[in-house]
Amino acid sequence: MPLSHRIEAAITRAINHGQGAGAVYKTPPRLASALEYAVFPGGARIRPTILMAVASACGDDAPGLADDAAAALELIHCGSLVHDDLPCFDNADQRRGKPTVFRAYNQPLAVLTGDSLIVLAFHTLALAMRDHPTRAAQLSLILARTTGMPGGICAGQGWESEDQIDLSAYHRAKTGALFVAATQMGAVAAGQDAEPWEELGARIGEAFQVADDLRDVLYDADALGKPAGQDQMHNRPNAVSELGVQGAIRRLKDILGGAISSIPSCPGEAQLAKMVNAYAERLTPVAPARSMKA
Repeated sequence: MPLSHRIEAAITRAINHGQGAGAVYKTPPRLASALEYAVFPGGARIRPTILMAVASACGDDAPGLADDAAAALELIHCGSLVHDDLPCFDNADQRRGKPTVFRAYNQPLAVLTGDSLIVLAFHTLALAMRDHPTRAAQLSLILARTTGMPGGICAGQGWESEDQIDLSAYHRAKTGALFVAATQMGAVAAGQDAEPWEELGARIGEAFQVADDLRDVLYDADALGKPAGQDQMHNRPNAVSELGVQGAIRRLKDILGGAISSIPSCPGEAQLAKMVNAYAERLTPVAPARSMKA
């Protein structure tokens, strides 16, 4: 079964569980609807795809556990997007080409949806402990560390409320953390050590952040499927404002080159390098829909 099919099936199972399928108590109908709305149709599913690719490269000896880990990671990501779009943060009208959850439902349901997706992620890993207690516990610790404090996505969001922003810490936490989770969780799901996979995740995360900064400056809302120019509007640090457009593109290529060289030795190392190369082509902006001086 292709990785994309495994990912979608695993996420569907988790959402069905969150909606109360087969349970005595049912989830309130509008909240159940919002859970599905926030997750489907998905975006590129980059993080769970990286997780599954690493698990496959390491042997994928427990595919069910890798599926659960991929679903948990994507649920965290989707929950963070629901919160990120709220009026108290980005006040965004669009996400993935459709109204954001708080626009489609309301703010209270959006808060509950984001919270519920985060809880559901850890519930998914908790259920996996029945068959793989040691690995599932380690997966939970990695996901908790990269979601919370001091270096997870919550910390990354917190940097936006500081008067002085540590740009490196901000990018590492807000964007890089879940990419580190992807590579490390993929390795752990396949029975390998997490530590050697941190650098690859960190480099992919940094590249994704620089690419996102470029898209935010160069593309319009139609091309992005979400509001453009958010960094400038909210006075956030941005690689383009620091390095200029061409400088940011050079930086992106340098990071991705380092990512490929950082792949640990494993049976599927060559295939994993091809995947990183493919992402490099997808990440590099090539047809800006709007322009800004470098």
